[in-house]
Amino acid sequence: MGFVEAAVFGVHMLFAGLWSGTVLFVTLAVLPTAMDGDVNVAPLEFVTSRLKQISRASALLLLLTGGHLAGTFYTGSSLLNTTRGNLVLAMVALWFLLAAFTEIAASKLSDGLAQQKIREPARNARPFLLAASLVSVLLLLDAGALLGL
Repeated sequence: MGFVEAAVFGVHMLFAGLWSGTVLFVTLAVLPTAMDGDVNVAPLEFVTSRLKQISRASALLLLLTGGHLAGTFYTGSSLLNTTRGNLVLAMVALWFLLAAFTEIAASKLSDGLAQQKIREPARNARPFLLAASLVSVLLLLDAGALLGL
């Protein structure tokens, strides 16, 4: 692996970890506090805004870096006919799911927070954040399997 590929891989892994970690943190640490009503609107708006920013930036960077890596290391045939290729394709599908679930959850939070509500938007966002968290864990497991091959 050359310098450029190593740098692209490093950026890819950095933002994959950042995105997954952010989703898990919001789901496991912030959401229960919001559902209990133990947080004010302003801090939850800030966290929701950061969640959106990190999710959108990560989705874009992962698309660019992942596309570069896939184009460098795989052919269409190897993506479809090898275990490594299948793991890469599964990862792409999971990233799309993560982006969708995160965006929906953040939207549900933002809509409720705009009305100065906390508990209800947190409850409405919960299923989507739980789904995003599950997808995050699956992505990390997929990445581990890919690195193990």
